[in-house]
Amino acid sequence: MIKKILLCLILLVNLPQLQAAEFPFTLHKLQSAAAGPTILIIGGIQGDEPGGFTAASLLVTDYEIFRGEVWVVPNLNFESIIKRSRGVYGDMNRKFLDIPPDDPEYQAVMKIKKIITNRQIDLVLNLHDGSGFYNPEYVDKNENPRRWGQSIVIDQSSIESETFSNLELIANNAIDSANTKIDSFREKFVLKNTRTREGDKEMEKTLTYFAIKNGKAAMGVEASKSYPTDRRIINHLRFIESMLDQMGIEFRRNFPLTTKTIKKKLGRDIQLAMFDNKIIYDFDTARKRIGYVPIKKKSAIEFKTNNPLVAIINSAQSYKVRYGNRGVTTLSPEYLDYDNTLTEIQVEIDGVNSLVQIGTMIGVSRNFMIQPMPGRRINVIGYRKPGQRNESGLLIHKEEISRRFSVDRQADKYRVEFYQQKKYSGMILIDFSGKSRINAATKVSMPAS
Repeated sequence: MIKKILLCLILLVNLPQLQAAEFPFTLHKLQSAAAGPTILIIGGIQGDEPGGFTAASLLVTDYEIFRGEVWVVPNLNFESIIKRSRGVYGDMNRKFLDIPPDDPEYQAVMKIKKIITNRQIDLVLNLHDGSGFYNPEYVDKNENPRRWGQSIVIDQSSIESETFSNLELIANNAIDSANTKIDSFREKFVLKNTRTREGDKEMEKTLTYFAIKNGKAAMGVEASKSYPTDRRIINHLRFIESMLDQMGIEFRRNFPLTTKTIKKKLGRDIQLAMFDNKIIYDFDTARKRIGYVPIKKKSAIEFKTNNPLVAIINSAQSYKVRYGNRGVTTLSPEYLDYDNTLTEIQVEIDGVNSLVQIGTMIGVSRNFMIQPMPGRRINVIGYRKPGQRNESGLLIHKEEISRRFSVDRQADKYRVEFYQQKKYSGMILIDFSGKSRINAATKVSMPAS
């Protein structure tokens, strides 16, 4: 079984010297063949609210749209997400009334404003994790009018708009629908109207009020920080799905909405490719460190991934792979010159000969053999046979490869690297897991423009 990795372009950042303009957010358009409304969903405006930005990323990787469109920005304040900060340069959600051009987040704010005001956008959801539980009546210090958790926030009851003008009605309908799927009374969503234009100076600075002033229906979704991240994600997705239903946007989610499933998805099922697929990795649970990674000499890092929350950070002579605010693995580099002449190889997979492109993951049940290539050396990382420096022409079984050289903690995936003299030519990844985890749900991610 041969599986080709389909991935998306992201940028490398140097952690101590980050600038917001060097760490851009990405816009993902989930489109359909059937005409319908378009919703824009934004996560990560505040980097310490993982329920919101992770829910948004799951929309990108695990949802299909059959009517209408869903535009998603899951990582609006990406640097703050990586640094587990509410806002490295201050609260980005207070910069939509006025922002000076020398603010490090100026370009990001201008870009998201342009997306919000796109004529195709009908409604905007801004995903947050909020404190406690909102209640219009004072119950206790954790549940009262000053709290935000489990609320749907609107700035006013209605707007002048050709579509979705009655914000209060739309929000309440979606709240009622979402709440039918929530058993806990305290976990049910409640509408919170800030009546911003009546004098709320703080809310006048927010993203949703900017949208309102530009004739776009908009609201905030606040999942309570009193719950763990997996529960917050579920609550976000419950409301989002209810809103999609209200708008007539047809969709399918590719996983059951349970805490068990959500926990398994956090930082898992990550594919990573570097330097035009010369290096490829596939992680379910990655090893803490992967050694001797053949990084191209005198070159900026180029990489692709299937998940919009993945980034690579240059840090202290190594490269840290991050999923949002969580560490995935650390890559220890070996700097090499690259040879670009090798594009495909002959490999025997469980007794069947196949022509395989460089940068491919191959599913193997029993054994494999790389056919000899004159002038090239094959290195199966972790395979050892006395006196053997070139592993071409050898029938290799999983048990002959040292488990500690796998890229994953399950010890299923192993690197096979190719060299022309001292130059690195590329690799394939051998997968003994028997699982097909690279599929049509892997979507291409495009930078926002």
